[in-house]
Amino acid sequence: MTTRERPALASGPQVLPDGIEIILDISRLLSRMLHAMPTGIDRVELVYARQLLEKAPNRLHFAAIGPVGGYGRLPQEGVLRFLDQTEERWASARTPSRRELTIAAARTLARLRPRAVPRPAAGARRYYLQASPHHLDRPDRVEAKLRNEGARFLCLVHDLIPIEYPEYARPNGAAIHRRRIGTLGALADGLIANSQATADSVTAFLGERTPTMRVAHLGCDPLPSDAGLPAGLRPPYFVVLSTIEPRKNHLLLLNLWRRMIETLGPDATPHLAIVGRRGWENENVVDMLERCDSIRGHVHELSGLPDRAVGTLLRNARALLCPSFAEGFGMPVTEALLSGTPVLCSDLPALREAGGTVPDFIDPLDGPGWLAAITAYARDGSPARLRQMERMQDWTPPTWDAHIATVLDLVRDIDARGDMAK
Repeated sequence: MTTRERPALASGPQVLPDGIEIILDISRLLSRMLHAMPTGIDRVELVYARQLLEKAPNRLHFAAIGPVGGYGRLPQEGVLRFLDQTEERWASARTPSRRELTIAAARTLARLRPRAVPRPAAGARRYYLQASPHHLDRPDRVEAKLRNEGARFLCLVHDLIPIEYPEYARPNGAAIHRRRIGTLGALADGLIANSQATADSVTAFLGERTPTMRVAHLGCDPLPSDAGLPAGLRPPYFVVLSTIEPRKNHLLLLNLWRRMIETLGPDATPHLAIVGRRGWENENVVDMLERCDSIRGHVHELSGLPDRAVGTLLRNARALLCPSFAEGFGMPVTEALLSGTPVLCSDLPALREAGGTVPDFIDPLDGPGWLAAITAYARDGSPARLRQMERMQDWTPPTWDAHIATVLDLVRDIDARGDMAK
């Protein structure tokens, strides 16, 4: 994933009923200060902060459970400085050292020492909003901060993949995620699902315990593209944007690239740029990346790239490849289409929500189908690629503006009902 330009804020401040206060949890961002580059969830939490500062500036407060424990409110001026510094770090072409990250984190934590929660004003109704799964596996912590605030609880749900596909999660990942979703069933007053596919999964898991829920697709912002291509990468090439983990199905692509080199020859084989950090349970993929001589020089593993480098890679690629076995939404799909880059992706409900009728959809187990599509798109003047480019003209990207509008509509609906937290 890549750092985004700050999202456009078309609607400006929105009107909320008198007395509503929104407390945004940024615990996840604070916990990631020693990481030079963010995950997709990190980015979503930061976008929530930026959007709500524009749309509900006089109703918004920040809070967190600090990295060393302890819950409290955070001073807004310190949070604004922290958000700016975080965005600068993500966008920087230079990766800071561990020592630099540690010093910066210590200074930030000193400025953002949690403060006591103020007593609510007469008639105030507080809504605690969380955009990440941080601490949801500890229902006691969640219940304590809600009790401390006297707030109703709303949370964004990204996926139920560790529960539905435990083979793709870290050891004990399914049990941890079951506790997270169980916490939402017990304590949340409202949920935001990033796709209808995720909403269906939540409903199937929680049943009658499912809180009021709205679907709001994750927004999509343009990437800058003012950098050169990495050394050794030459057109035509394809791009993968994701953490290297089993469910992303990198192993299929690596084997296809080895097959193309064997059958087409090195000169006729396109290149592949794999953009993303190494995740977990991926020994077979790492073995191929490090030890398979036949794909060396054609497959390029890239991580920690700044926005402009990823934007350049994406805009000049023949297509984005997304052969995943499971997805909650599919932000790389929307990013590619917004960049004018075609998409070849798995035929999954969440990816169809992200791309509509534009991408070419292929079963993630259909190796010959992927091979045929990749070789077709690699050719100059590919008819299949041109047809997708034509379909792309009618595609409308999801926006953060619409996403946050749905979140605030949910706040209004719950407030109008007057339902107290469970």
